[in-house]
Amino acid sequence: MMKALQIEKEGVTRFHDVERASLNAGEVRVAVRHIGLCGSDYNTFKGFNPLVQLPRIPGHEIGGEVIAAASDVSAEYRAGRRGIVMPYTNCEECSSCRKGRLNACRYNKTLGVQQDGGLAEEIVLPAEKFILNDTLEPRHLALVEPLSVGFHAVERGRLAAGDTVAVLGCGMIGMGVLIGAVASGARVIAIDPSEEKRRLALQFGAVEALPAGGEELVAKVLALTDGHGVDVAFEAVGLPATFVQAIDLAGYSGRVVYVGYSKAPVSYQTQFFNLKELDILGSRNAARQDFLNVVAHLETIGAVADLLISKVFPFEEAEAAFPHWDDHRDALKIVVERN
Repeated sequence: MMKALQIEKEGVTRFHDVERASLNAGEVRVAVRHIGLCGSDYNTFKGFNPLVQLPRIPGHEIGGEVIAAASDVSAEYRAGRRGIVMPYTNCEECSSCRKGRLNACRYNKTLGVQQDGGLAEEIVLPAEKFILNDTLEPRHLALVEPLSVGFHAVERGRLAAGDTVAVLGCGMIGMGVLIGAVASGARVIAIDPSEEKRRLALQFGAVEALPAGGEELVAKVLALTDGHGVDVAFEAVGLPATFVQAIDLAGYSGRVVYVGYSKAPVSYQTQFFNLKELDILGSRNAARQDFLNVVAHLETIGAVADLLISKVFPFEEAEAAFPHWDDHRDALKIVVERN
């Protein structure tokens, strides 16, 4: 048996003793050392996540250490090697998988969402879903997956050096977009209602950080772009208002990338799709190369990545993590650490 934190019902988390998974062919057993809490985990805690059936062990932003590997697994997965979990499944048969876009598998089951996640002492997974890395700070391993989602969105947006982009929402996914966009040479305008997150956006390279708003925000962005609007608008909030706002912020022949998704219907004036001849793109999860790109970037910036972590809870105190986030909604990333 092992300890795992379950979200039992809305607003209630509790440790339970659960069975350790068996180790099958092609798999590795990983001790969970660090796990970041995601917005999807929070929505499960609040009862807002329609994809989750309770009780559920949350968590898919996982850094850990190999305990054991099946006999048919490569010797490089030896005990003690550290790495990052890729928390998605892929069927290899749906239209997306057949195109090589495994991140958008029609039948994906993300850890902590459609199946139990990593907020436990250990986890068993296919070896190819564990990206070995012994160079990053252990705590930073838990940052790779959420930042990779942002880097994937940047890839979807086809950014080029010199592009001006707007990032609506500077939570962890939005920060991943911002960091990836800055790394590509883009000029980034960050938009968020939180003063703390706007300040952090500037530290990570945004040229402007604006409070969220309606027509006044659009006017400010137009003023910053000589009246043209942005080359690419990224939506990383998931509200009807910001879905529409992304269309307003995009310039003619611009692009809009939706990273968040709205839980409520969205009403558009669709003539702007045509008048501006916009490319409107969705972005889901991340590909292996996005993970590798984030790892390379984190290795470059080193201790600066600590600025992305708002609070660390010891594993034994993880029952307090979601209530803390509920009381501190400006928190960017809460990490649970197990020694």
